[in-house]
Amino acid sequence: MRLLVLGGVAAGTKAAARARREYPDAEITILTQDEYVAYAGCGLPYYVGGIIAEAQELIVRTPDAFKHENRIEVLTRHQATAIDPAAHRVTARDLMSGVERIYEYDKLIIAVGAMPIVPNIEGIQLKRVSTVRGLTDAKKIRALVDSGKLQRAVVVGGGFIGLEMAENLAERGLQVSVVEMREAILPGFDPEVAALAQRYLVDHGVAVHTGETVRRILGNAAGEAVGVVTDARTIDADLVILSAGVKPNTAIAAAAGIETDARGMILVDAYLRTSVPDIFAVGDCASVRHMQTEADVYSPMGSTANKTGRVVVANLFEPREPFAGVLGTTIVRLFKLNVARTGLCTEEARAAGFDVETVLVPTPDRAHYYPGNQMIITKLIADRATHRILGAQVIGEGVVDKPIDSLAVGIALGMTAEQLSGMDLAYTPPFASALNSSIVAANVLLNKLAGKVKGISPVEVTPGDPNVVLLDVRTEPEVIISAIPHSVNIPLAELHERIGELDPQQPTVVVCKVGRRAYHAALMLQRLGFADVKILDGGMTAWPYETV
Repeated sequence: MRLLVLGGVAAGTKAAARARREYPDAEITILTQDEYVAYAGCGLPYYVGGIIAEAQELIVRTPDAFKHENRIEVLTRHQATAIDPAAHRVTARDLMSGVERIYEYDKLIIAVGAMPIVPNIEGIQLKRVSTVRGLTDAKKIRALVDSGKLQRAVVVGGGFIGLEMAENLAERGLQVSVVEMREAILPGFDPEVAALAQRYLVDHGVAVHTGETVRRILGNAAGEAVGVVTDARTIDADLVILSAGVKPNTAIAAAAGIETDARGMILVDAYLRTSVPDIFAVGDCASVRHMQTEADVYSPMGSTANKTGRVVVANLFEPREPFAGVLGTTIVRLFKLNVARTGLCTEEARAAGFDVETVLVPTPDRAHYYPGNQMIITKLIADRATHRILGAQVIGEGVVDKPIDSLAVGIALGMTAEQLSGMDLAYTPPFASALNSSIVAANVLLNKLAGKVKGISPVEVTPGDPNVVLLDVRTEPEVIISAIPHSVNIPLAELHERIGELDPQQPTVVVCKVGRRAYHAALMLQRLGFADVKILDGGMTAWPYETV
């Protein structure tokens, strides 16, 4: 068998390496236009930040290693220019010599990845303007930062890579601004979680401008970037990082008649087969199935690339191993803040036709009395009809990877709120509370699903609204430290005696630190005839906006 793989990094090299194990006598060739064939792309921001000291540490394997250890021929700086499915041939150009050559195949795996979305604006070609797509980009940025001549940086894009770059540049001492055209950073997260992350970044010295689009990059006489112009402001910058997302690099596939969709993804079936016989597609250029909605989705993640690269080899001659699909499980660290998600966000769940209930629940990541405990906030999204957990998001300085991974397993298996509440999860004070953070969130969710209490998200609250009373039931010393503007303070212990100060006909939102006291207060108000009572989800711990 002649197996030809277009593209390296994660998916392509994973596929080639497994193919050698499965087919010892196959002739295997990798063509990649990059100068590196296998490197850890997700580590690039940390190399720029100096956490990874040398670029060599990110290189997983070299072409020589593939050749001598696996008998896999790797041709770097070779760009595939055309696929001829009928003749089972690929034309590729040697980018160093310009010479074109024909490569024949019996099976073809397309793993050409994605390309950065680069805005078509003035100044994009200036020096000190860079994407962060490969190791070559990262080495160029690292050299600029190491020079000590940079003071200010603008990162265009508030997704994972952009924010990781912002964090690492700030840690290197640069004054960093992030410009995001959407109304919130961290696409795929619910707005209250994204707002908490934004507040954290701002508190750590990173300026964040959402709802703004970069219109122009300013340059000096030497052709170097010196600033960006958005539709709202001008920001000085010695370095501009373009991290506005990626798109599938699939022009060659479309030109060969391989089916793609409007987003450019190569469409594949459960066995990663394209619409053309003997051609497969994996990684950042291809679609994958969403486990919950069954829709074709785009998942340009290193984890997805590695998994699809492995699975595809099992299906080269017959469909034996379907790819399980994705839930969109992701995690990012921003300074000491950890943010993770899995499953559907609220907007996605509603778009899929679910009647959604949500909770936002702060809890310690371990026993509250154990040294080093940190608060984390869990958001659960559930279907009211079936109580099935549809999605989860966890944010905080504490441990969030363990809960998000266990929630991802539960969601994949169709777990309900009742089942999550009854999970037998590990407990000892250094690792968790007696009631795990996910179990506490499930219990709050069950109270909502049972109609015991109604909640309201921080993004739905308007301080100063004359038609709504914001009732803060914390103690006076707590309120003096920090409170929502225009809120009314009646401590829980005094609420029954001072109930006459409130209008039972006026909508009331009850606020406390994390939600427990607000829950008790809401039950009391309901018993006393208050018509419209809600608790502020997550309390002051999850409030991401201005306080007084």
